[in-house]
This record gives sequence, C-alpha cells and structure tokens, in this order.
Amino acid sequence: MSYPKIVRAEAIGEHIIRVEFTNREIKDYDISSLIEKPMFAPLQKPAFFKNFKIEPGGYGIVWNDDIDISEYELWINGKTA
Repeated sequence: MSYPKIVRAEAIGEHIIRVEFTNREIKDYDISSLIEKPMFAPLQKPAFFKNFKIEPGGYGIVWNDDIDISEYELWINGKTA
C-alpha cells in the first residue's frame, strides 16, 4: 500500500509537528513518546526539534543522519488537525 507523501511540515509546539500530505490532509504528530528513547533525546531541545527538513520526494522528515521519521509513521500515527 502506498501512503501520501509530505508536502509541508512545521513545528507548532514543543513536541508537535503539523504535516500536510499530497492528498491535502493535515495531521499533527506528537513526538513526546519518541523523545524518551535515547536515539531521539536531542529532540528535547526546542532549537534542535524545530530544525528539520523534508526528505526529497516527501518520504519523511529528517534532523540529521541519525534522526528521522517516515511519512508512514507520520501518516498512521498523526492525528487529523
């Protein structure tokens, strides 16, 4: 199954990312549960959290070589805004 790709994304709170997909749906994704994991700990810092980019093709969002979230995760677990 194919999932919509990311068109736009922005941090709208300390731990919330608002994502717009190719099908024009908008979802809010809360990273609170992720930041408890050591790999995602840097996202606790607001300046770092807000500094992400959309991967080419809209396949996810990425902060660095180690931290990213796929469009699948954002789509399936995001809450409709």
